Amino acid sequence: MKIYTKTGDKGLTSLIGGIRVAKHHIRIESYGTVDELNSYIGLIACQEIDLHSKGILKEVQDRLFTIGASLAADPEKSKMKTPDLVEDDITLLETEIDQMNDTLPELKHFILPGGNTIVSYCHIARCVCRRAERLTVALAESSFVDNKVTVYLNRLSDYLFVLGRKLGNDTKAAENIWIPRVNS
Repeated sequence: MKIYTKTGDKGLTSLIGGIRVAKHHIRIESYGTVDELNSYIGLIACQEIDLHSKGILKEVQDRLFTIGASLAADPEKSKMKTPDLVEDDITLLETEIDQMNDTLPELKHFILPGGNTIVSYCHIARCVCRRAERLTVALAESSFVDNKVTVYLNRLSDYLFVLGRKLGNDTKAAENIWIPRVNS
């Protein structure tokens, strides 16, 4: 299989189902951002973190490929069966969030991104996840998107925030709390 096909040289690409769209089409932006997010998740998983978190991140990467396949398919034309998200995928993230939160100090302030490299990677991934969610919500205004996709992305951004806190706690990194400057 050749990596380059030259079929996209004029700024068009194909969706699953065969329809050709501009590379800036919101569907392409949506699954391209999910792909970018998946790369950042891989970056986090390559760090010196606990094996449980690495395992959950591997699951997340698999689900992001599922989401990417769903978003890459033209809902009106594709007859190809793509993998599906299930409610248990969302529940897994919620369970992980709750378990990590049980071990962390109470959150009393907004947190500025940073603390150390690992925590910063989590914050970057969280921001990319929020962008993927925004694009997917916008796509859903004009085309079918499984509601579980947007719910999953919403929950994943929360998971990444709490994971950053947990990994910061594991590495003894101080949280960068935001104390707003208020002029009197």
